Amino acid sequence: MMVCGLMTAMTVGAQPLLKTHVETGDVEGVLEDGGIACYYAIPYAAPPVGDLRWKAPQPAKPWEGVLKAETVGKWPPQPEKSYVKYDMMSEDCLNLSVVTPAKSVDEALPVMVFIHGGGFQTESYGGTLWQSLARRGVVTVSIEYRAGALGFMAHAELAKEDPDGHSGNYGILDQIFALQWIQRNIRNFGGDPAKVTIFGESAGAMSCHILCASPLAKGLFRACISESGAWMSPLNVVNQEMAQMIGWMFMNGLKKSTIAEMRQMDAKELTGTGVNFQGSMPIVDGYVVPEPVYALYEKGEYNDVPVLIMHNSDEGAVEFDSVSVEMFDQQLGSLPYHWGDSAKAVYPGNTPMERLYSLRDLVRDVNFGWPAYKWATMQTKTGKSPVYMAYLAQNSEKTVYAKGNRRGAAHADDIMYLDGRFDKEADKYPQEKMVGDLMQQYWVNFAKTGDPNGKGLPAWPLFDEQKPSVMQFKDGASLIDLPNKERISLIDRFCQYIRGLSAGTNQK
Repeated sequence: MMVCGLMTAMTVGAQPLLKTHVETGDVEGVLEDGGIACYYAIPYAAPPVGDLRWKAPQPAKPWEGVLKAETVGKWPPQPEKSYVKYDMMSEDCLNLSVVTPAKSVDEALPVMVFIHGGGFQTESYGGTLWQSLARRGVVTVSIEYRAGALGFMAHAELAKEDPDGHSGNYGILDQIFALQWIQRNIRNFGGDPAKVTIFGESAGAMSCHILCASPLAKGLFRACISESGAWMSPLNVVNQEMAQMIGWMFMNGLKKSTIAEMRQMDAKELTGTGVNFQGSMPIVDGYVVPEPVYALYEKGEYNDVPVLIMHNSDEGAVEFDSVSVEMFDQQLGSLPYHWGDSAKAVYPGNTPMERLYSLRDLVRDVNFGWPAYKWATMQTKTGKSPVYMAYLAQNSEKTVYAKGNRRGAAHADDIMYLDGRFDKEADKYPQEKMVGDLMQQYWVNFAKTGDPNGKGLPAWPLFDEQKPSVMQFKDGASLIDLPNKERISLIDRFCQYIRGLSAGTNQK
């Protein structure tokens, strides 16, 4: 069957690769603008339902005939929003999309695999399938993974079921399983399994960082792009014991006493609107994540691949409309010892707008700026692969979901520039269109060679915190020093203080 499927794919010749074969059967995509083939929903794993709920992903079952991959798969179970309702969700969600410009299976094109964000609780792989990047000569793949309690609940009873004695991290195991599927199948879409670049935004970027740290993902990709996310903070470390306690509390709150009872529950009761599960995050379980990611980078024990790390200038614009004096003092005044006064010195709050911008900037620097900086500097010290840093600062009246009074690119706005959002409105948004074209070409160059540089683009050197080496995307592309350096330095010292407390050194 494999030989027959490959022959069918290759006889298409100069036409888009609309039919091919994967390990579970024949599959057919649809033609999109620009002569690319889109396969919207291919199962890469068995439905994680019934007894497979809270277990590592299992192989998908073969199908008869031809799978018509014409529509995006269901969203993973999650809280409802204005744009996603329960009838759009299913626990049977472990699908991926493939978009290919290849005309035959032997083109060996670079592959870019996207992992979506959503705080490990929400969103879907179908938000964008990256046709704009595919038209530049790469195969793009978007993968789905389990979220919320279905993706990350740990429990002692689950650990007893597991051959390796672990529980939780099912969403990350899904991502690894998808990458393994890609290694086995992507040639049949004209892709090269030796040229896989993972990229992600927000929780997807954090997932990429986890994959860079996980020994289970070794050899599954050769480069990584992170957009607004890294897993470096000492405040994000949850070990197996803590995660299992959270799982026990969650089960107790649902008035269930066994995992068997939990598996009888509707997914909506476990992940839907109003459900209070506190453990939607990767776990330091000694298996998927052997140690805290910071410690692994400190020791040089990670998947040392070229990385391109970016965050946005106004990440916090999704958080606040206004900030009262009381809110401002509560946020900064809760810091111990002198840290509150030190923070107010660099995040002032003397006027309403100053308070608004300072808290937004604090969100940016704590959650995105400092983690990006720490990833870049630690890999520069303990790794051998190239490190590139970027900063998206383009302001636009368009945004993904930010509030008003923006001064640059908000959280998730990078997606607009990479998915060709401005292509049809270039006359109205010429600067955004230019930035989008630059970013897309840099990203594709990086996927092709491990180096974003290319003909006609401003030169982008390796990251060096002592030199202007961060590529800023604002009305074009230009090099700047590490942005917000004084504030990043303060947060770095504070994180060292937190680690000192954990180590019992009692520093202040």
